[in-house]
Amino acid sequence: MDMVTITIDGKEVKVPSNYTVLEAARSVNIDIPTLCYLKGINEIGACRMCLVEVKGARSLQAACVYPVSDGLEVVTNSPAVREARKVNLELILSNHDRKCLTCVRNGNCELQKLAEQLNVQEIRFDGENIKRNIDNASPSIVRDANKCILCRRCVSVCHDVQGVGVISATERGFDTIIEPVFNKSLDEVPCVKCGQCIMACPVGALREKDDIDKVWDAINDPELHVVVQTAPAIRVSLGEEFGLPMGTRVTGKMVSALRKLGFDKVFDTDFAADLTIMEEGTELLDRLKNGGKLPLITSCSPGWIKYCEHFHPDMLENLSTCKSPHEMLGALVKSYYAEKEGIDPSKIVVVSIMPCTAKKFEAQRPELSATGYPDVDIVLTTRELARMIKEAGIDFNTLEDEDFDDTLGISTGAGVIFGATGGVMEAALRTVAELATGKELKNIEYKNVRGIDGVKETQVEMGDMKINAAVAHGLGNAKKLLDKVKSGEKEYHFIEIMGCPGGCVTGGGQPILSAKELMDIDPKVERAKAIYSEDESLTFRKSHENPQIKALYEEFLKEPNSHKAHQLLHTHYKKRIKYC
Repeated sequence: MDMVTITIDGKEVKVPSNYTVLEAARSVNIDIPTLCYLKGINEIGACRMCLVEVKGARSLQAACVYPVSDGLEVVTNSPAVREARKVNLELILSNHDRKCLTCVRNGNCELQKLAEQLNVQEIRFDGENIKRNIDNASPSIVRDANKCILCRRCVSVCHDVQGVGVISATERGFDTIIEPVFNKSLDEVPCVKCGQCIMACPVGALREKDDIDKVWDAINDPELHVVVQTAPAIRVSLGEEFGLPMGTRVTGKMVSALRKLGFDKVFDTDFAADLTIMEEGTELLDRLKNGGKLPLITSCSPGWIKYCEHFHPDMLENLSTCKSPHEMLGALVKSYYAEKEGIDPSKIVVVSIMPCTAKKFEAQRPELSATGYPDVDIVLTTRELARMIKEAGIDFNTLEDEDFDDTLGISTGAGVIFGATGGVMEAALRTVAELATGKELKNIEYKNVRGIDGVKETQVEMGDMKINAAVAHGLGNAKKLLDKVKSGEKEYHFIEIMGCPGGCVTGGGQPILSAKELMDIDPKVERAKAIYSEDESLTFRKSHENPQIKALYEEFLKEPNSHKAHQLLHTHYKKRIKYC
């Protein structure tokens, strides 16, 4: 890498020649404020919060887009710079709904932090505010344009990362608004509910649909039996909401907190992830042996499923018919568990704690009601669970570790790794390889499918079969992969697709990091490390070794892909209209 020498605030430093002034300053611990900037996603210099003085330039320059060059001299802290930043911030605040104390992002808002950092104590430019209607028709995402600061971070992530593109800037000047086409609701366009726009938003203009009160109502109803389940990614992210380092595993504390909240049973979605592998693995082997539709594509990610229904309906037959794990568990709770415990399934409420906003939409799909009742009644995100715990006055960090409840609470390492991109593929290969060959694997770690490359490939030999497999995470990468499959450039037998970049560990319902934090740490990497660490710590690491899974088939389902298994654990998908 070529290096250049520049001067920042009187200090001479060497930096890579492809750096911007912002990156150069950060490399020597000089903080330049930003608001519209999101590393690698939105680098447009629109908010003008990162203005600096550049020697020889006629005006202040936006550090996030200004390239370094040899001999460049920059001043990041001068009276002119401070005043310009403050004026720009006050102008943004003048047209912002400043109900901070009742905002879901209170205490975790980049605009709020900047106002404190720049010592804004009054706003000199208060003027007329446009009152916008709140778009809350979606079961997953609420859009409040009154809080929007027009940073366009959500637009960039939706268009450029996810390749969905359902929101954009409309109108001009003071009337500019970020919205779907023709002033439609997010629920009226092909929004896949992934929530990556929420993760990108620096303020509270985008947030998850809050269902906490529904859960409190269910818990407080003595006629109801309320069961909760937690996805694998929750245990490696929930601690961040309570000040613990990223990647801290809090499985036991999480279970303890859920019991204190009043849930009647606390089950592990990882158990159903193991069940998914048994069903999906058997489905894959059947398609391979009997000329079924290939490649088989995973169906665990509801954001990916909805994207496929809108944008790739010609590949719906390639999707596994397996429900996602939490829906499988919900169906079992209202059948198998209800029978064992003698509970009327109409009195059971299943609550899923998910890293995903698309799961809220998924739970409402009418085809996911195997027992005549919704498989899952309510979905909360990681953030919502954290708010519930805080609301209940529970001191999370001092809780003693507790275990999941029996019956649907034992899982393997294969179930845990569902939380990271490549995890479903690796878990499936661990089981399918042994089922296909009848031989025990010597090495169960398929590291070729791990990591954060957008698309990963591997070939696995299983006896006389060679399985070509691929993994994509983030819908933009999924499109690239599927285009190659459709063109004939690539041929696979098995594909894993996760809707969110990084998989569930960075789903739309996970703890939100600021743009500044994301320059220093990658949650896709750190949370995944914790996922694989938990996998390594468990006694059983293959789904077919789970003793409770074996018991479930012996007592209830009989065998994978049986008639009863199909009734309860499998589903279908449909083509959806694409409006934009």
